[in-house]
Amino acid sequence: MIDPRAVVSSTAQLAADVEVGPFAVVGPNVVVGPGSRIGPHAVVDGHTTIGRDCQVFQFASIGDAPQDKKYKGEPTRLEIGDRCVFREYCTVNRGTTHDEGVTRIGNDNWFMAYTHVAHDCRIGNNVVMSNCATLGGHVVVGDFVIFAGFSAVHQFCHVGPHAFIGNNAAVTKDVPPYLMVTGQPARPNGINSEGLKRRGFSPAQIANVKAAYKVLYRSGRLLTEATEELTRLAATQPEVQPFLDLLAISTRSIIR
Repeated sequence: MIDPRAVVSSTAQLAADVEVGPFAVVGPNVVVGPGSRIGPHAVVDGHTTIGRDCQVFQFASIGDAPQDKKYKGEPTRLEIGDRCVFREYCTVNRGTTHDEGVTRIGNDNWFMAYTHVAHDCRIGNNVVMSNCATLGGHVVVGDFVIFAGFSAVHQFCHVGPHAFIGNNAAVTKDVPPYLMVTGQPARPNGINSEGLKRRGFSPAQIANVKAAYKVLYRSGRLLTEATEELTRLAATQPEVQPFLDLLAISTRSIIR
């Protein structure tokens, strides 16, 4: 399943059915799971692990050194789950020793052409990054987040689950879950109700999320006061808890 024109290290560990296209390069510390495919001219390097049924399209660069001046060649890692797709010219860098030493990507994620995932990012499951979307280093992304084209996230930001980042948006602070954000810098623009419907949230759950959003953004409360009210709501409305989870770990404050 390996094209004779590909360059695959003798110490790379590829499952028996992995396909490697012509002129692709696979480095010595790479592990690739069953059913995965490395396209022509793609490069997979570094201490990189790719799960089952992933696709790396032509000219993508996966697992190479982080774009960080402090990086001195340490054996940091990139860990990718199952069923992820990396389209043309996508770049994903491994971690640095100034964090956990690893960039982590979950399952069922889709990275369109020219997207960039910088060092030490942690990405959940079912995330979509549209063309030219970019994550700075140390960004944490929850499940089911969608990044529209040309959007960008500043380093060390958190993006909560089910958020929708609009095209050309510039995210410079943490984004609570469920939000739709637009603008430069990004600002809240309601909740991602259509996305929640598609993922099986009931009308009552969506109404609860919308009410929580109003507490945080439309009530005129201070953040501490809004947090107290969200805590009260979350006691009987579990879908509100992700707001509190993000507020608890936020280091850059939230977009407001």
